[in-house]
Amino acid sequence: MAEFWSDWGMLAYLAAAAWAFFEGETFVILAAAAGQATGLIDPWLLMVSVWIGSFLGDQLWFTLGQRYGVKALRRIPGAEKRLGTAMGFLQRYGTLFVLTFRFVYGVRNVASAACGISGMKHTRFAILNFIAAGLWASSFVAAGWFAVAWLGEENTIHALAGIGILVVCVLLYKIVRYWVQRRNRPPEAAEPPVALLREPKLPEDPPGAARPAPPATPPSGPGQNPSLNRLAV
Repeated sequence: MAEFWSDWGMLAYLAAAAWAFFEGETFVILAAAAGQATGLIDPWLLMVSVWIGSFLGDQLWFTLGQRYGVKALRRIPGAEKRLGTAMGFLQRYGTLFVLTFRFVYGVRNVASAACGISGMKHTRFAILNFIAAGLWASSFVAAGWFAVAWLGEENTIHALAGIGILVVCVLLYKIVRYWVQRRNRPPEAAEPPVALLREPKLPEDPPGAARPAPPATPPSGPGQNPSLNRLAV
């Protein structure tokens, strides 16, 4: 981690923001701990970088949820169940949930979209999201920074190595799980061809062809039908 910052300099903070755009708790803790151990990473710049990245990421998910509804989460495995949980928390706790959902395991990825689906105003969510992103960034940067002082440099290296292995295992598990669910997903019913949905066209008469005359109407007036006249007499 420290070598990455040493090689890339200020661009490494941009990478930290991009990582936090998606989900980067572990990355933030590792970077902060490496900064405390080596002195190559500025904790304040790190905090601002992941603050902005996390804020922009959740703003995007909020906009997608507001515009597309549940369809925005269709490709995330298990998103429907977590969305229901997030909507329940949002209805129950409101503002408090928006400020703390980054710390709630299981709903982090769908909470912002749930806020957009619920009809929350864009300005209100942006203000709460900005505050929440700052709380999240400062908390995890501080956790990683002071972990070195508490554990010591050698123990911190072992702890970071263990966390890194755990993260890799979790990512592999999620990839395999997503692949299995995608493979076992029942095929969607094929839509009928467009030609079958159209009404059949009646054959048209060739140009110049004479159309049949309409059937003659039987006469109805007196004197027109001889048989009726005889009966009348």
